[in-house]
Order: sequence, then structure tokens, then C-alpha cells
Amino acid sequence: MTQVLNFVDGTEVPAAGTRTLDLVNPATGEVFGTSVLSEQSDVDAALAAADRAFEAWRKSTPAQRQLALLKIADAVEARAEEFADLEIRETGKIRAVVLDEEIPECVSALRFFAGAARQLEGTASGEYLPGHSSAIRREPVGVCAQIAPWNYPLMMGVWKIAPALAAGNTVVLKPAETTPSTAVLLAKVAAEFLPQGAFNVLCGDRDTGRALVKHPITELVSITGSTRAGIDVATVAAADLKRTHLELGGNAPLLVFGDVNLAETAEGIVGAAFYNAGQDCTAGSRVLVDAAIHDEFVAELTKAAAAQAPGRDFGPLNSEAQFGRVRGLVERLPSHARVETGGTPAGDRGFFFSPTVISGLKQDDEIVQEEIFGPVITVQSFVDEDEAVRLANGVPYGLASSIWTNDLARATRVSGELDFGCVWVNTHGPLVAEMPHGGFGHSGHGKDLSSYSFAEYTRVKHVMTRFA
Repeated sequence: MTQVLNFVDGTEVPAAGTRTLDLVNPATGEVFGTSVLSEQSDVDAALAAADRAFEAWRKSTPAQRQLALLKIADAVEARAEEFADLEIRETGKIRAVVLDEEIPECVSALRFFAGAARQLEGTASGEYLPGHSSAIRREPVGVCAQIAPWNYPLMMGVWKIAPALAAGNTVVLKPAETTPSTAVLLAKVAAEFLPQGAFNVLCGDRDTGRALVKHPITELVSITGSTRAGIDVATVAAADLKRTHLELGGNAPLLVFGDVNLAETAEGIVGAAFYNAGQDCTAGSRVLVDAAIHDEFVAELTKAAAAQAPGRDFGPLNSEAQFGRVRGLVERLPSHARVETGGTPAGDRGFFFSPTVISGLKQDDEIVQEEIFGPVITVQSFVDEDEAVRLANGVPYGLASSIWTNDLARATRVSGELDFGCVWVNTHGPLVAEMPHGGFGHSGHGKDLSSYSFAEYTRVKHVMTRFA
């Protein structure tokens, strides 16, 4: 049986207590190991290590931080197979996707933030009061507590630690309790190039995360997770006025207008909806289609969805709890809903769910309003552009959206009306390190990726000097 330990102050260490968490392979449903369950004393030790390391790391030059991140990127790239083995064991993902898409994106993000480290600058100094000169300093915030999700354990871990370290902060990262292994390996790989204690990993549950948020050493808290988890973090952090960075749930609308190529659009949407079994905060799960083409488009969408095979085209749901949640949403469908394909578990073991398309839905239906996080597409119709925008914006989330049309004027017009942090046109899902990722409303606040994320991990100081 595998046991995953913490990584604190430059070395793997057991937790102070003896409690553990089971690790389950979602492709089989079988327990293959355990991780330690960190308690308050473990949190104290990890944050103390990060606090000690901060004194040296904050004084490192941008060039030194850049070099460290570039070396970490090279090491992750060289050990891609090892990272993939751990990621697949805990998520059930398709191996080619992990190796060809996710790990290269992790390496790209590390290299981007390595470059960003050399751009830690403020506005030009100037004289705004006679005899005085003013300058702006960008400084690291301090020790950052970061909580990563289970849907992209390695990638989201990188998205958090890379900008924080690039800006001169130190980190304690808590991975999701079902997927801790790649975070620990990432910290082990990084330790060769960072000061001792600069990057620590604590395994644990919600109470572990809450203790990290509450701790007086923690200056900034970043979480990628559910809206419920984000509210919990924000509430605890508010008691000590800690800064928060919240990348939370999503319920992306895809607006399909009547001038598109139906088959091509259906294929694109199915790819966006079922990537990672739909376990993606930007998943293209909520399709809004022009009533004039509704029936024909639903037929194309159903055909494209039914051609997808769990285990070949996408993996299982992450846990028995998530499997039960998705199954429950489908089982509670109202009588006016129609399951065009799927709607049932797939296979005789593991947490696989069949590719599903559901039509005939109304705006206030539970499955329309809630984030599904599974391989399920819902379909609603609209009669005009105004109704399309109203339906799209009619959920609490505001992370991602897309417009499918050949009318450039319409795409430009509607993109300004959609209340989401990202709007794609004639595609859905691609992300690049140079552009920000983050939402509005119940999708949280703050940006991942890009220089906007880098800025989140800095504080602004005004320095005024009298020279007259």
C-alpha cells in the first residue's frame, strides 16, 4: 500500500498524528494507499518553515527566482512520465491527455512566470510635491496558503505556486484529499532549486485547510474549488483581514446561433463538455441554441455525444461522492426534461458515467442552475439575441462562456453583454499562460495565469523622499 507523506522544510515527513485518508483509484473504485492527515501541529510547522524561508527568498533577485523556476520547469518536463503515473492513479485520466496536454501546460506556466519574475516593477518615479520624489515598490505579500482542487491536481498546483514564488513569496500548498501525490512530487522536485522551506505541501482534509487559512502567519489564501469552499475560506480569512484569491465554480453557457455549421459546432461543444469527464470549471455543459435550429442541432449533438466512450475518450468521475452527485442531478430531472442519450453509469467498476445530453429544460431547473461537473450537456432554446444573453447570464456563476456564430458583429456585441470572465468565440476551453483566467459572482475573484495573476501575489508600497 502506498503512503503519501507531507513535504515540509525541504524533506518528506509524516504527520504528527496517526490518522490517515484512503486513496482510491477512481477507474477501479479500489483503495491503493493512504495519505497522512495533517493536524494543527503540522500546520504550525509548515507555516513556520515557510516564514523562515521568506526572509531569504523575498531578498532574492528577480533573476535568481527566474532561474529557479526555469530549472523546476525543466525537471517537471524531464520527469513527465513519473508525474503522469501519479496523476492517472488518483484521477483515472487518459494517459495521452496528461502527457500531451496537461503536463506541457504545467511546464509552460512555470516558464511564463519565470519570465514574469523579471517584470516586478512599479510606475515610474516622479515629483508630485515640490522637493519630494515618489516611487512605487512592488513587494511580495509573505507566506501564502494555497488550496488546490482534485480535477487538475498538478496543473492547478503549478498555477498557484509559480506566480507566488516568482513574486518572492513562500508557500504552503494543500492538495485535495483524493489527489495529493503530484503536489508532493512537485515539492520534492522544486526543493533542489529553492531555499529550504520555500515550498511546502500538507496533506489533509477541510479542517487542515481551515487551520491554514486561520493561522496568523498566513498573509494570503488562494483556493480553487467549489463556491461553498470559497465562501468558507473567505469567511475564515475575513476574521483576520487576510487577502484572498478565489477561483471557484462555473456553469458556462454556449450560445449557438442559427448560422453555424451544425455538425462541426456539435463536435466542438462535445469536446469542450466532456474533456476530463466534464470535471472542469469551464466545462461547456450549458448549451443555448437558436430555436430555429434546435431540433436539428440536438440531433447532431446527441450523435456526437453518443460516439464518446468512457475510458477511451474521457476518464471516470473523481470519487464516489462526485459520482453520486452527478447521478443524483440526472435522477432528479423534472418530467419535462428529455434524456437524448446517456444518463446512466457506465461499466461495471469505477466511477464512469455515460456521455449525456438532456433537452427540454427550463431556466430554473436544478440541473441548469447548478454546476454539474460531469459528462452532461443540458440544452435550452432561445428566440433572439436578447433572450440568449438573458438565459446565459441567469445563473450565479460568471467564469466562462462561448459564442458560436459566423456573424462577427454579433460576436462582438454579445461578448460585451455576457457577464463572464472569459468569452470564447467559435471555440470553448483553450487557455494560455499569457492570458488571465478567473470569473465574477459566485465564480470568485482574482485571476490565474498572466501578469494579472502575478500582480495578485504582490503588495504596493509608496516611497517618498524629500530632497529639497
